[in-house]
Amino acid sequence: MKLIDGPNIMGIINVTPDSFSDHGLYATTEKAIEHADRLIEEGADILDIGGESTRPGSMAVDLEEELRRVIPVVEALSKRNIPLSVDTSKPEVMRAAIRAGASIINDVNALQKPGALEVIAESNVQVCLMHMQGEPRSMQNNPQYADIVNEVRSFLQHRMDIACRAGIGLDRIIIDPGFGFGKTFQHNIELFQHLDQFTKLNVPVLVGLSRKSMLGTITGNDVDNRVHASVAAALLAIDKGAKILRVHDVKATKDAVLVYNTLNGNPIPRN
Repeated sequence: MKLIDGPNIMGIINVTPDSFSDHGLYATTEKAIEHADRLIEEGADILDIGGESTRPGSMAVDLEEELRRVIPVVEALSKRNIPLSVDTSKPEVMRAAIRAGASIINDVNALQKPGALEVIAESNVQVCLMHMQGEPRSMQNNPQYADIVNEVRSFLQHRMDIACRAGIGLDRIIIDPGFGFGKTFQHNIELFQHLDQFTKLNVPVLVGLSRKSMLGTITGNDVDNRVHASVAAALLAIDKGAKILRVHDVKATKDAVLVYNTLNGNPIPRN
């Protein structure tokens, strides 16, 4: 999948009953597909489909349930003219999703599970390698770093090197610093302020700040009232070199990006 020149807006589809942001509104196949079509109409460049919540405190989902949630959605949306990403860490789900039409695997565990590297290496899809300290159920229990920026950057560089040795070319790799995944508020702020350290790794950087708790800490708003804060964070991420914006509010972000690019003398075509 070739990314567009401007920032790519990745619309989120949580096929889960316990998502922190949409409260399970799209937990059925039919609702997820309806939501996907709405995001396409709003201007999404990529759709990211997930069947297992990774919010703080979330519990793991077994393999069969994740396949049941995700694969019918991918199969249905593969008929749409839009790249599909699947948010999973399970090699079996990766393989099934690729067969069903996914062109990106978005892995919060950066291909660390046994067999994950091989699944991606044997395919031609892109992969997003994310940093996470710990696991979702416990990652926010007092995360500690000596140097957050260098530690996260070193981890991602290490995973990139391993992926390349496994036969996954750099042109297929995307990285994500993992805002909110085993990081305190101050860790997230420091990572964002040094986002340029990640763009220097010469692969696309994905930023996922949409509706996250750090925006609630800044604004005092609950998760349902963080659209404006999310859009502001997205524009600042573009300024710092982000190539992919993973967002819930596609229309608001798309409009803001169009204005941002046009006023900066770099208009991009509408979808």
